[in-house]
Amino acid sequence: MEQEHPLVRDVFPDLIAELATLLEDEGERELASCVWDVRLAAMCDCGDDFCQSIHTAVHQKGTPYGEGHRCVPLLPSEGMLLLDVVYGRIMYIEKLNRAPMRSRKP
Repeated sequence: MEQEHPLVRDVFPDLIAELATLLEDEGERELASCVWDVRLAAMCDCGDDFCQSIHTAVHQKGTPYGEGHRCVPLLPSEGMLLLDVVYGRIMYIEKLNRAPMRSRKP
């Protein structure tokens, strides 16, 4: 049986709490609620030292999200945080130019 991906909140709780607050501040209440249940499908493997982005769903590298996609830029106090959302589902958390995340083992 295949093991389910861990919840991002179990691995990076501070990030999820920050995202929820920032989404609420932007009026994105539905996404603020959904962000607590996103799963860590994979860490970005781009190799850039300024990137700590997270795939929250399996996505074929190099292919566009297509119809229903929107980018949700947030206003953190440090660096950049953007979400790729498809039909209301958070697919990718782009985290750039920020201090390293502290993780907890799920």
